[in-house]
Amino acid sequence: MKTQTLVVGLAAINLVLLLLTAAQAMSREDVSPILRAHEIELVDDHGLVRSRLEIKPGSGVVLLQLFDQKGIIKVKLGAGEDGSGMFLADETQNSGVQIIARQSGTSETPKTTSITLTGKNGQQRIVAP
Repeated sequence: MKTQTLVVGLAAINLVLLLLTAAQAMSREDVSPILRAHEIELVDDHGLVRSRLEIKPGSGVVLLQLFDQKGIIKVKLGAGEDGSGMFLADETQNSGVQIIARQSGTSETPKTTSITLTGKNGQQRIVAP
């Protein structure tokens, strides 16, 4: 009888320890403090890329792009050694707002700090210091 009582007691203690361990594991979030990658994409339920964060090889430019349901870029945000820029597109895909922050231009990127507003008809208004 003493052996049976001992076995039941040990089984009860093991059950309590198992439940405590399971409860602790379920309440603890396994979150990595750092995610390291050269490119990160977020996709929707259909596998379509809706957002991309990447570092362009060679130039080191960091680029964030947000896409609509058709895969068209609607927001672009970039930062590099020579400045930064942002593009916001409207429903026409060809017009929107472009903001460039750069103190000096180059032959490849002649524009300096400016805001360019483009309408549906292609007409542009540029604001520059």
